[in-house]
Amino acid sequence: MNKTEEHAYHVRKVRRFSHDPQPGYVIKGRVWLEKDGELYLGWGRIKLLENIDKFGSIASAAQAMGLGYRNAWLWVQAMNRLAPSPLIEVVTGGTGGSHAKLTDEGHKAVAEYKQLHEKLQEALK
Repeated sequence: MNKTEEHAYHVRKVRRFSHDPQPGYVIKGRVWLEKDGELYLGWGRIKLLENIDKFGSIASAAQAMGLGYRNAWLWVQAMNRLAPSPLIEVVTGGTGGSHAKLTDEGHKAVAEYKQLHEKLQEALK
């Protein structure tokens, strides 16, 4: 193979930029909860719950996150199945159409997750 036949390969560095950049080395971590080896709650699922609470719709909540509706629906089903009682209540049809809302257990799960996340951030400092 001569020089003209060689391919020009470019090595790309994978870059991940923080939402809150700080100088020097910084330790970061995330919290997720599993039940029997299956993901129950994590950052993305909490964001989905917050968006469902905000928009009143799984479709709108997923769209706001750039998440497909099918994935959002599967997450909702998994969270409801793994929780002690359902986190999201879905009402289909009716005069206002379908809508979704967080149950008291859903609000409690969001609050407890945020507390856990905050404790982890304090421990990492």
